[in-house]
Amino acid sequence: MASWFAGLFYLPRIFVNLAMVPAASEAERVRLLLMARKLLRFMTILAVPALVLGFVLWLVYGIGQGQGWVHAKLSVVALVGLYHHQCARVLKRFEAGQESHGHVWFRWFNEAPVIMMLAAIVLAVVKPF
Repeated sequence: MASWFAGLFYLPRIFVNLAMVPAASEAERVRLLLMARKLLRFMTILAVPALVLGFVLWLVYGIGQGQGWVHAKLSVVALVGLYHHQCARVLKRFEAGQESHGHVWFRWFNEAPVIMMLAAIVLAVVKPF
């Protein structure tokens, strides 16, 4: 899970850099796209065991069953999955030269996984409901 989130923290940072690449800097753009593709592939591979093991804890071992905080945390996990998917879509738009958002937008986009991770941690530790 930590490695998956490390990728979710860093990939949007590459998007910030891609959004700032001058039009004449094709080599820099190609290098950043290569880094982004490899990171996306790596973090997708890491997401699978994180999700599977989390569902095993919930379904097989019964951790948190019948408690409201687990449903809220599962909602956060679904949001993280959607964010991961959105990162893949953004990368495809960058590769096609169709991404129109600027670096400031991506700086804000980069904050979403931090908020989602903090929400998941608070729900798992505090168990507010």
